[in-house]
Amino acid sequence: MDKRVSIGWTFLRVAFGLLLSLAFGRQKLSSEVMTGFVGAVAALGFPVPTLFAWCSALTELAGGLLFAAGLLTRPVAAIISFNMIVAIYSQRGGPLVMAVPAIQFLVVAIAGVIAGGGPLSVDARWRHRTSAHTPAAVAARE
Repeated sequence: MDKRVSIGWTFLRVAFGLLLSLAFGRQKLSSEVMTGFVGAVAALGFPVPTLFAWCSALTELAGGLLFAAGLLTRPVAAIISFNMIVAIYSQRGGPLVMAVPAIQFLVVAIAGVIAGGGPLSVDARWRHRTSAHTPAAVAARE
């Protein structure tokens, strides 16, 4: 990957993850917001709306932080994508502008599923460390 592209993707991944986590996930953890969010999830017809609301909030909070770090990027991005699809669905019938943040998060999350964390991520660091200990790598050093 070109160095400028990897720096750009890293900047986007970190900004996306922190924004999702701190502006949306953390906000939902306040009792007043969570109460309203549970009601909104119930209105969508989800069974056990409290559980699904907490799963969504924790996906945004923890998933955003993991995505920012580039840790387990692809699976986390897939879970965030599903969360954003539900968020977009919840905005149906309203003005498109209300769904724009969820659409933007979905687009970046899908890019994360496709691209992974990139070379400047915890995933890449782990891959590098793990590949250094494969039998072929050990044999090449001997």
